Amino acid sequence: MKVLLPLIISTIAGLSTVIGALFIFLRFQKDNISKFISFCLAFSLSVMICISITDLIPSSSLNLLSTYKLSKGLIICLISFLIGVFSINFINKKLKNIKKGSSLYKVGVLSMLALALHNLPEGIATFMSSYQDLELGLKLSLAIICHNIPEGIAIAIPIYYATSSKTQALKKTLISGLTEPLGAILAYLFLAKYITNELISIILIFVAGIMITLSINDLFPEAIKYQKKKYIILGLVSGAIVMLINHFLL
Repeated sequence: MKVLLPLIISTIAGLSTVIGALFIFLRFQKDNISKFISFCLAFSLSVMICISITDLIPSSSLNLLSTYKLSKGLIICLISFLIGVFSINFINKKLKNIKKGSSLYKVGVLSMLALALHNLPEGIATFMSSYQDLELGLKLSLAIICHNIPEGIAIAIPIYYATSSKTQALKKTLISGLTEPLGAILAYLFLAKYITNELISIILIFVAGIMITLSINDLFPEAIKYQKKKYIILGLVSGAIVMLINHFLL
C-alpha cells in the first residue's frame, strides 16, 4: 500500500494531461478556427516558457550552485541547457520528413516529445515525495495537474487541427501523460538509489532548453501564420497568468 498510493498519485497527475485534450471537442465556426488555434499556440508557448523561467531553471540552478562551486555549477547549468537546445533542433530536422507533414502537425509532435521528457522527471519527483511524505506528494501532484492541463492543449490542438483526427490527438496526449507514471515506476524499480537532486536538476534544465527553443522556433512562428495578433496576445497573457497563479499559490 505504501508503494501503491504514490504510484496512483503520479498516474492521476500524469493523466490530467488528457483533460487539456478535451478542448478538441469544442465546436467552432470555420472563421473562428484560426483564432482558436492562434490562441492555443500562444497559450502553449507562454505556459512552456513560464514553467521554464519561473520554475525549472531557477530551482534547478540554485540546487546545482549550492552543491558545486559557482563556476562549476554555472557550467553544468549552461551545458545542460544547450544540450536541450541542440536536441530539439536535431529532432526538428528529423521531423521535416514526416509525410503527414503540415507544420502544425510537426509542432504537435514536438510538443508531445518535449512534454513527455518534462513529465518523466516529474513522475519521479511525485512518486518519491509521496512515498516519503504523502501530504507533500499530494501538494506537488496538485501543482502538476494545474500545469499538465494546458500542456495537454499544447499537444492535442495542433495535432487535431492538422489531421482532423481526435484519436491521434488523444493518443499522443495520453502518451505524454503516461510518461509520468512511467517515471514513478522507474524510480521504484531501478533508479531510487541512483536518483539525486542534482541529477533531477540537470534533467529539468535540459528540458527547459527544449521547451524554450520549441516555443521560440516553432510555436510562435506557427501562431503568427494565422495573422490573429489580438488572439496571440490574449493567449500569451492567459498562459502567463495561469502559470504564475499555479507557481505562487501552489
